[in-house]
This record gives sequence, C-alpha cells and structure tokens, in this order.
Amino acid sequence: MGIFIFRLVIIVLITLAGYFFPPFNLAPYYGIVAAFLLSIIIIYLETRIRKSQFKVIWGSAVGTFAGVLLGWGFGSIYQTIAQDNSTTTFIKIFFLIIMPYIGFLVGTRKFEWLDPSNFVSFFKEKGVGRSHKILDTSVIIDGRISDICNTAFIEGDLIVPQFILKELQLIADSADGIKRQRGRRGLEVLDHLQKASQLSIVISDMDFPDIKDVDSKLIELAKYLDAKIITNDFNLNKVAQLQGISVLNINELANALKPVVLPGETIRVFILKEGKEKDQGVAYLDDGTMVVVDNSRKMIGQTVEITVTSVLQTTVGKMIFGRYNEETP
Repeated sequence: MGIFIFRLVIIVLITLAGYFFPPFNLAPYYGIVAAFLLSIIIIYLETRIRKSQFKVIWGSAVGTFAGVLLGWGFGSIYQTIAQDNSTTTFIKIFFLIIMPYIGFLVGTRKFEWLDPSNFVSFFKEKGVGRSHKILDTSVIIDGRISDICNTAFIEGDLIVPQFILKELQLIADSADGIKRQRGRRGLEVLDHLQKASQLSIVISDMDFPDIKDVDSKLIELAKYLDAKIITNDFNLNKVAQLQGISVLNINELANALKPVVLPGETIRVFILKEGKEKDQGVAYLDDGTMVVVDNSRKMIGQTVEITVTSVLQTTVGKMIFGRYNEETP
C-alpha cells in the first residue's frame, strides 16, 4: 500500500510540473498530458527494475554507456573520412542509436560478461581461490552432507540459494505427512550445518525469475558462480555434467567407499530370500549391497560362507554374485 501511495504522489508531482512548467513550449493542458504520460513511463520502468536483479541492471547500464561511447567514436571516425555532411550526420545518429541498443541487449542478456570481478581478474594473478559448492534439496534432506562436512573432506563455501529454502519450506508445510517430515528434516540439517559445520554456510539471494524449474536455476547459478553442485539427484547430475558443471554426488561417494570385494574371496552372508533364477538365494551386506548366491535357495534363513564369482557396478550401486558350496561348513 505504501509503495502505491508513493507512486501516486510521484505521478501527481510530475503532472503538476507539466502544468506550471510545460515542456517544449506546449500549452499548459498539453503539458499536463505530456507530463502524465512521462510519469507513467517512469513508474513502469521502476516496476521492471524492482523485478530485475542488480547484476542485470548493472550489466544493462554499463552496456548502454559503452554503446554510447562506441557509437560516438565510430561516428567521429567516419566524419574524418567522409565528405558528405548529410551522410555523416546520418551515420553519427545511426551509430549513437544502434550501439547503445546493442550494448543494452548484451548487458541485459550476457550480464556476466560485464561483472566487475571479471575485469579485476585480468590484473590479478590466478590462484586457487575459494571453492563454492551449491547444495540442492535432495542432498539437504538426505542429511549425510552434515557428517561429510564434519570430517573436513569438503572445503570452501557451501551455498544454499533462497529458492532451495523456499522449496524446503513448501515441503515442510505439505499436507502429506511423509513430505512434511522430509522437509522438516532438511531444515534441521541446515540448522545443524550452520551451527556445527567447520565450513561457511552462505544463503544466496541470487535468483533467476525467468526460470521456473529449480534444477535449471541451480545450473544457472553454478555457471554464474563457477561453482560445483552437491546432489543426490541422478537426472540433475547428468544434465549438469552435460553443461560442463562439476557435480559431487553423495550416492556415488557412498558407493565408492563400500568395502571392495574381489572375485574368488570368501564372505559370510545371511540368505534372506529366494532369487529370480532356479536355486538362487539373495542376501545383503551391512551397507545394503545385494548379493545373489547360486545354489543357496535351500539355505534361506541361515548364515553361510560363499565364494564371490563376480562384482557388477551399476548406476544405483554394486551387485555381488557368488556361489554356495555345500561342502563348506
């Protein structure tokens, strides 16, 4: 309500100024119309600026100013070599219009090119710098990231975007009990990270209003910050890698840390249920790895020693295949 009143006051003041000081030698009533239209244009631009990010505003301003300088420079160069005054004037006006326009478009769409840090980097020695890592919703809810951070295996800043926090809040407020529990767990994990983690937790206000999908926003943010994404989401993992973004997948880390079992080794397993093939049994290791055992269906409910025949690595984890030797006690 306050901003609406403020805008109304601005419109009234500009309109009154147009009446008492009509521009372009207009009659007072025409001055009112011109001033009113101008105030509407200003208010419209103000609403657009409020919805834009600072980096977009900065990029468009720098791009436009650079376009004015380039347009003036090109026009001046042409003026020194041309003889036709009319053509020279047209070319100067053309460059002074088209170059700021191109600069504005480049600054708006490719604002990262005009980031001040990019210019400063030219005069600084390249170093390792700080490592930024962006957390997505799945890895926050999973919770294992908290234990990993406590081991000091991850360094740098952990970035949590505001749009991820909003998604967590929506999940925590869900009518579905399971979703609500998952959302609250995610918020608790973030709270624990902020209080106990040795890393710096940064809440980023950077957003991409034109992009609706959260995963796409994460990818754009990672591009802008030159950061890595920490996730458990298989699809996000693949899409980010296709776009040249480094991804740290907690599931892949967990699979890599599982005990190595080689063909020919003997292990003890508990045959839990029957397998799909004839005379097969299925067991599980303590870390959840599935073990398919030949010749063991009759040993369901018992702990037996088996010989590992092969190990299969899949996208969801490892599968171990073995054989039960009846002569083994």
